Amino acid sequence: MTETSILMEVKNVSKAFGEDWEREKVVENLNLDIKRNQLTAIVGPSGCGKSTVVNLLAGFESPDSGQIMMEGEAVSGPSKDRLVVFQETALMPWLTTYQNVTFGPKLRGDMPARSLKEAADRIIDTVGLREFKDKYPLQLSGGMQRRAELARALINQPLVMIMDEPFRGLDAMTRQLMQEFYLRLCEEEARTNVFVTSELEEAIILADSLVVLSNRPTTVREVIQIDLPRPRNLNMLSSPEAYDYKRHAMEMLHEEALKSFSGTESGSDFLKSYAQQP
Repeated sequence: MTETSILMEVKNVSKAFGEDWEREKVVENLNLDIKRNQLTAIVGPSGCGKSTVVNLLAGFESPDSGQIMMEGEAVSGPSKDRLVVFQETALMPWLTTYQNVTFGPKLRGDMPARSLKEAADRIIDTVGLREFKDKYPLQLSGGMQRRAELARALINQPLVMIMDEPFRGLDAMTRQLMQEFYLRLCEEEARTNVFVTSELEEAIILADSLVVLSNRPTTVREVIQIDLPRPRNLNMLSSPEAYDYKRHAMEMLHEEALKSFSGTESGSDFLKSYAQQP
């Protein structure tokens, strides 16, 4: 791997929250490379601090120690070069799809009106919402709202798209359709993506690199390179290769999840019982 293939570097980053006398460390000595034009998926046990990692990458939070670099410059705050699509919809309900998509560039005033219209029409077409460009968020399905939010981010041409469990809360069929859509979009656009998810299969089918986080305080347990061929489809999840990736990652996640029980009396009893299982 060459130096130029790395877009973002996370170097020995730690982050804690709370007052001095009861400060809780959430992230500890986190080291991570985000490769240019690849999708880095992040998984970890529940409550390990995945959303804190998102906020650090986006610049919404600052590390207590360590450093986050992007193209050789320290990340010091939010930027349109690092845009986040959150778990919850952030579309403004009083604006149409088109108005939501164009809101950022209009607010900044950094794109001529004609260029903005052309860019918005192209991106709205890309996400399959041409017929819904004049509809309001409440008139869109959950999957359509997710696509509208993707379009709103894409029009800003971010260097990094950060996805914080964007398909959480969708029904199973819509989630599968969004996985297929996002998979095609990533392969066609070849952008740098960070995709945080609680669904291991989702991470495996999307990712070039799969980052497994430890229990809190979280750090990188392992980075797994996913060598499934592209273009991909969801049927590949039934392949022996995908199964091996899933089994290996699941073993680590299981170990890390069990650690969260160890601090309590009931947890210690659980771990003793688990260890005695055949």
